[in-house]
Amino acid sequence: MLQIPMSIYERMIEQAREGVPFEVCGILGGKDGVVSVIYPMTNTDASRDHFMMEPREQFSVVKVLRSQELEMLAVYHSHPETPARLSDEDLRLALTPGISYVIVSLADPSAPEVRSFKISGGKVGSEKLIIVND
Repeated sequence: MLQIPMSIYERMIEQAREGVPFEVCGILGGKDGVVSVIYPMTNTDASRDHFMMEPREQFSVVKVLRSQELEMLAVYHSHPETPARLSDEDLRLALTPGISYVIVSLADPSAPEVRSFKISGGKVGSEKLIIVND
């Protein structure tokens, strides 16, 4: 289960909308499955159907999280035109064990869909996502 404050949830959707037509990405940090910080990242590929985080930004965020005694809880990215599900490429590039993978879909721009997934032993499972008031 992953808990995300409403303000962070809305910020992910806003970033996704601002990034159209390209995918956007970022990192969610916190403790014990409760997100407390968001770090929007640069998609160095500037692509409609995949993303690659800027390595220096990613390294910097990991250092900041550790210094604040927080964990990387999730990597998020958007799907500007497709549903909120992990693509084959998403699965291939999901290399960080134990974290959640959150997808923001704008397939229906008037009703964004946000879903979270866990990957274990090569198998993908939906994860309960709870949006909490700040």
